Amino acid sequence: MARKILVVDDERHIARLIQVNLERVGYNVITAENGKEALEKIESERPELVILDVMMPVMDGLETLKTIRATPGICELPVIMLTAKTQDQDVFRGYSLGVDIYLTKPFNPVELIGFVKRVFDDQQKSIGGGHVYTL
Repeated sequence: MARKILVVDDERHIARLIQVNLERVGYNVITAENGKEALEKIESERPELVILDVMMPVMDGLETLKTIRATPGICELPVIMLTAKTQDQDVFRGYSLGVDIYLTKPFNPVELIGFVKRVFDDQQKSIGGGHVYTL
């Protein structure tokens, strides 16, 4: 069964680019346009990884990450931040809030796939299987 990934980005062409590339290598991808929608999809769809933009309407990526890390049952959900926010203070804030990997735009889709595989490989090594997320 394919691993499920939630891609959260308000720029539809970016979300679609990520989705197509991840699906091409066998992942099941769902999308959301903001943090509020992402949290709803985490509850309903149970993804195994989130790829999250920072600058979005309604609820930004940092607030979404903060909520994920504070919520029992999903606090261990791996999160890759993919954003145009490249200043050292932005990267530091992402890591201080608990992001697993912080990548900046523009990005190389092949590189992103490599990071996704690394997260899933690390997950397999540390727990011997997949996470079960409950809200």
